[in-house]
Amino acid sequence: MTHPRARVLFWSIVALFAGALLRAYCIRHYPQLQGDPQLYAEVIRNWITHGVYGFTQEAGVRPTLIRLPGYPIFLGVCFRLFGMANLQAALWVQVAVDLLTCGLLALLARRFAGERAAITALWLAVLCPFLAEFTAAGLTETLTLFCTVLAFWALQQWLDAPQWRWVVVLGTALAYAILLRPDQGLLAAAVLPAMLLGHGFGLSKVKETIVPAAVCALLAVLPLAPWTVRNYRVFHVLQPLAPRYANDPGEPNPYGFQRWYRTWAIDYASTEDIYWDYDGDAMDFATLPKRAFDSPEQYRETAAVFALYNETKRNSPEVDARFAAIAQARVQAHPLRYYVLLPVARLGNMLLRPRVDWLPGPLQWWRWSESSPLQFSRALFLGALNLALIVFAVIGAWRLKGRPDLRPILLAMLAYGVLRCALLLTVDNSEPRYTVEFVPFWIVLSAVALTKPRAAESENRAAP
Repeated sequence: MTHPRARVLFWSIVALFAGALLRAYCIRHYPQLQGDPQLYAEVIRNWITHGVYGFTQEAGVRPTLIRLPGYPIFLGVCFRLFGMANLQAALWVQVAVDLLTCGLLALLARRFAGERAAITALWLAVLCPFLAEFTAAGLTETLTLFCTVLAFWALQQWLDAPQWRWVVVLGTALAYAILLRPDQGLLAAAVLPAMLLGHGFGLSKVKETIVPAAVCALLAVLPLAPWTVRNYRVFHVLQPLAPRYANDPGEPNPYGFQRWYRTWAIDYASTEDIYWDYDGDAMDFATLPKRAFDSPEQYRETAAVFALYNETKRNSPEVDARFAAIAQARVQAHPLRYYVLLPVARLGNMLLRPRVDWLPGPLQWWRWSESSPLQFSRALFLGALNLALIVFAVIGAWRLKGRPDLRPILLAMLAYGVLRCALLLTVDNSEPRYTVEFVPFWIVLSAVALTKPRAAESENRAAP
């Protein structure tokens, strides 16, 4: 008879191999190396070759602060190892990182519900297209997911056995997560209180809990110090993170257009058709939905502003002012729609969309006449998979509600989800990738739900 440990090892290796094949397929057929990936690459090349963190212009290299240095540093290491022009090599490194993320998810699931849950979580993670697709993109998501999962795994390790090595791991994960994306400060806000909740935070717990939590918080923000100093010296502004609208000091920002966009935008199609085209490309008035107009007069005024903008394809004070006037009228007429209904609709779109953004096919996949049967079926499958993960995650969390040893980390997961949703209610553009950080938690909790309760209880080990 095969030893149980050997059997687990065998299926783990098979799962990781299957995950590597899926990610290789994504890189081969759907690489995403244009846009932001080129921006990150340009910034780090200039930093390496010219000593300036910025963009190349005719007059030389112009410094910038619109992107945090976490991902450019990762690309810089890859460029040093594989060549300054080899951006695709970074994707293969991301495959290895993502498979490590899958392994950490399996370890979390094992702590939650035993070996069977671990194997289930591993298979769910390695075959999850929502994780795999980002390894083929030169974006921050794969590394952000790794840091997020590593932080929660280290948190549980510290809760089980409060040792300083886990404080260092946790602090490092939080620090690099923030260097990758400024919104990952929410991760620290969710995780650090759980350290106190797990072992208490009274005066008698100063050395055991409060000091480690404080050290972890210090480690998380420490790397931002040199970045903040650099920004103050170069731009004379106090900017510890990246600006919300990705504009350098002194650069104009189209606030009027952005407010007008928020008065009607919901889905990702509008992000690609309108939001990303503004200030650089022509905008197609015909792509606007009916909810973008409240009256025939507003329809004509919006069409006139579009025509004026398309003459130059650039933002101007006049165009922005006219968009601002339309936005003001729409907000005053329907404040509930602007401040509540549309933000909730955008969040719902980001959470429930089939996440087919980078696959061939129309963005409005639900329009049968514009989609092929294959594209429509694929979108339905991915949408159903996304919804199934959410449903099973809720079931898994409910099964664990009676486990006091897991209460701190479960509350931290919930806090992270609530905080991130609250932040996403404020964004202009709906992008499903903003909610991919939830997928690892859905996978772990779904593995708990899909594991037979008796088997889970018999295999689960208590906290040491």
